[in-house]
Amino acid sequence: MKILVLISNVPDTTTKIRFTGDNTAFDNAGVQWIINPWDELALTRAVELKEAGSVEKITVANVGSKLTEATLRKALAVGADDAIRIDSDPKDAYFVAKQLAAVSGEYDIILAGIEASDYNGSAVGGMLAELLGYNSVSAVSGLNIEKGTATVNREIDGGSQVLTIAVPVVLIVQKGITKEPRIPAMRGIMMARKKPLNVVPPIEADEKTVFVNYELPSPKAACKMVDEDNAKELIAMLHEEAKVL
Repeated sequence: MKILVLISNVPDTTTKIRFTGDNTAFDNAGVQWIINPWDELALTRAVELKEAGSVEKITVANVGSKLTEATLRKALAVGADDAIRIDSDPKDAYFVAKQLAAVSGEYDIILAGIEASDYNGSAVGGMLAELLGYNSVSAVSGLNIEKGTATVNREIDGGSQVLTIAVPVVLIVQKGITKEPRIPAMRGIMMARKKPLNVVPPIEADEKTVFVNYELPSPKAACKMVDEDNAKELIAMLHEEAKVL
């Protein structure tokens, strides 16, 4: 069984975000790039399944410029066998899904993080499944493979659900798929340098979204302290200022 793990290249959450060109473009200068956390969990679970003998091959793929290759090399160091970089800027969710669909046909299971930590769109996995004509399962928090059949756990209101899924399938992964992301060992880092990283040209695809400008969130208001004996003032503030009562 072959698994494709979709990898988003996102800024580290500690990175200070800046914009240029009168807030019309993201400033890459000084940004620390990482594997999207949900994609990293999906990759870790794929590696665990390969180590258990349930998976033959793991490929990672993303849409991005040469800047993203360091992130793909980290994924190779974690345990992926090869990587695909579609050489284009990820313009919007539809564009990304369209590009990934062009390289996803030979895989039994496609793992996508439930969202990317930069735009939080939660759209690429579902779009990709539709473009490929595959079934998809969202909110996957567990995955096992036995004798070529995938069993998934997913969270639903009031409990959890266990499904047996025929492949090919797109699984949209959330927390719980594995305990914690795997950290590359030195041996994995050295081996990653020799693993294939294939760069392919993008296909024609319409852009469904246009970004006009960006805006940073408003700064948080100063913290107000209320004496523990002054409950009336606290209630008034929560009602009139915070408007949560």
